[in-house]
Amino acid sequence: MRTTPSRHEPFPFGDFGPGPDAMLATRHGPVDMRGRTAVMGILNVTPDSFADGGRYPDVDAAVARGLEMARQGASIVDVGGESTRPGAGAVSAAEELDRVLPVVRGLRQRTPVPISIDTYKAEVARRALDEGADMVNDISALRFDPAMAGLVADEDVPVVLMHMQGQPRTMQVAPRYDDVVREVADFLRERVAHAVKSGIGPERIVVDPGIGFGKGLEHNLALLRYLRALGELGRPVLVGLSRKSFLGRIEEASAPAQPAGPGGRLEGSLAGAAAAVLAGAHMVRVHDVAETLRAVRVADAIRAAGAARPGSADC
Repeated sequence: MRTTPSRHEPFPFGDFGPGPDAMLATRHGPVDMRGRTAVMGILNVTPDSFADGGRYPDVDAAVARGLEMARQGASIVDVGGESTRPGAGAVSAAEELDRVLPVVRGLRQRTPVPISIDTYKAEVARRALDEGADMVNDISALRFDPAMAGLVADEDVPVVLMHMQGQPRTMQVAPRYDDVVREVADFLRERVAHAVKSGIGPERIVVDPGIGFGKGLEHNLALLRYLRALGELGRPVLVGLSRKSFLGRIEEASAPAQPAGPGGRLEGSLAGAAAAVLAGAHMVRVHDVAETLRAVRVADAIRAAGAARPGSADC
C-alpha cells in the first residue's frame, strides 16, 4: 500500500480514513468527527507564544478566554504553558505547572467542554489530568519524555501524536525532506505503532502532520495538498496552521506593502482551515474559534456533497 500519492496526483474531495469511527471518547463526553470537523481552541498561557503570548496575563483572563471559546463552539480547549514557536527555549516542569494548572482547574469547574493539555512532559500531563484535563497533545509524539506513553496508557485518555523535525529551538533551521508527505506519514505510522505497543488504544490516537514544525513553505503546502495520505494511518487527522508564518509569506507575496504579522493572518488561517477540511482533516486547531467554525461548516458541506453529480436530484 502506498503511503503517498504516486508523484502526488490530486485526490478528489470526500471522506477518507476513520470514517464512521471518528469519535474520540473523553472523560467529559465525546468529540464527534463523523461528517463534521471538530474545532480545537488554542489557549496559550505563556508570555512568548508567537500569536497570543502575553494576551492572558492572569488566571482569570485565561479562564475567561477558554470559556468564550467553549461558548463559541470549540469541541476542545487546548491549554499550553510552554511556547513551541521556532527558536523557543524550554521551560521547567514547575514553571509550566504554575501556568497551566490554575487554568485547567478554573475551566473544569465552569465548563463541560473537554480540555486538552498541550505538553510533552509526563509530569505536567499527569497533574493536568488530575485537575480535570481530558487528553494530551504531545508535539514530540511521545519521544521527549519516556514516561509519557505509559502515563497516557495508564490514564486511558486520548493523545495527539505530532510530527516535528528537530526541536523548537532549531526546527526551522534549513528543514529538508526528500518527500515530505511520505516521510511524515512514515514517521506517524511508526509513532502510532509505538503508542499501541505501549498500551494506548488505537481509538485514543489522533495524528498531526505538524504544519510549521520543521517545515518550509513548500513542505507545509505539500502536506496540506496531499493530506489524504495520512488517512491511510486509519486515525483522525488534526491540522494546526492558525496564524502561522507561512501564511504571512503567501499573503505578503500578493500584497508586499502590507506585511501580515500573526494578528493579520485571519483570512489566510480561514482559507487554510477550509482547505484542510476539503483535503480530509477531522479536526483543526485554531486561535479564532467562531470565525473558523463558520468557515469549516461550509467546507464540511462541500466535502459531504463531493459524491453528488452535477444536475442530480441531490444537488
